[in-house]
Amino acid sequence: MSPSASNPSRPLDSLLPTETLDLTNGLSLTPQRLKLLLTVFRSDPSVKPLDEWQLKRSLLDFLHDSLSLSVPEDDLDLRRCGDLKKHKREDPVASGTLYVRDLGFLKRKRGREEDWETVWGRFKEWKVSVVDRMDGIDLNLEGLKFRLSVAAPPFDDFDAMKRSWEEFHAFSNGNRRVHNTRGGPRRPDTIVVQGVPTRWFAEPRVSSSKASLLVTHTIFSVFGNIRKLNVAADDDLGKTIEGGIVSGLQSKVWVQFEKYEDFCNALKLLCGRSMQKQGSRLKADYEVTWDKDDVFRSTQQIAPRIHVQERLGPRHEDRGQTQVEAPRVKSQITSGNNDRVGPKRWRD
Repeated sequence: MSPSASNPSRPLDSLLPTETLDLTNGLSLTPQRLKLLLTVFRSDPSVKPLDEWQLKRSLLDFLHDSLSLSVPEDDLDLRRCGDLKKHKREDPVASGTLYVRDLGFLKRKRGREEDWETVWGRFKEWKVSVVDRMDGIDLNLEGLKFRLSVAAPPFDDFDAMKRSWEEFHAFSNGNRRVHNTRGGPRRPDTIVVQGVPTRWFAEPRVSSSKASLLVTHTIFSVFGNIRKLNVAADDDLGKTIEGGIVSGLQSKVWVQFEKYEDFCNALKLLCGRSMQKQGSRLKADYEVTWDKDDVFRSTQQIAPRIHVQERLGPRHEDRGQTQVEAPRVKSQITSGNNDRVGPKRWRD
């Protein structure tokens, strides 16, 4: 496994946030970028319509003049929140996202060796300062006053995610410690990646618009040995976009690793980056997190429950519902070692 095709002997955990990670199939992970969630509120009682373009230009000018950040217009997305005349005073009037991709200042100086922790620490300090300087600022657009709220998404912070799974697995069911089958404390092993273009994970030699388990397995094997894998249409993404999206354009991937160390490295390297394909200008700003639902372990418990229902008969209607739902869940979870199974992953 190598972080770069130019240095195949280099271990993954030595890759700095400022470096690109080459995957397979022409895919790569871009260097670290900053993503911020923006929310705009009214600061005056006016109900005049919001000029999105003017608001966008005002923010871009602020970033350039006050923070010395040159952000392309395509990396700032702001949209009005429905009909402003029907909004309450405390409701937001617009929301969106900001991406800052040019982080050249993080690169080490010539002749100075730095490790991941050093560069990551410098990036986190800078991110905190940017959020502090942007959050709560007042915007005056031709007499209309607005207030900006800014936050960094938690799935872009590896340290925060690590603390969350350590706390989650340290205590469960009150204060009782959770153990795995080998007797030691249970640790997570599955990552969830959503919002990646389906066509990038399709079989390149055939005309298909569906993600391939084999291609997906090859891509994520860069991070370590995989125990189980599942890929499905990312229907959740459409719920966050006004008007929805066409099912199948984006995919959601579950990857269960054999080793906890590979799980950590994969999450660390995927966190706060974007995916790009060679020859394409598109950057896939996916979301990555760890699996809190134990999706692969949960499906292993379905079969015994179905067997109990068969013995009890149809009189037990509450368990009969589980029997109906079980095949649907089971069909979505596919082992990475068995690509012949054809689970129904797409809506017609």
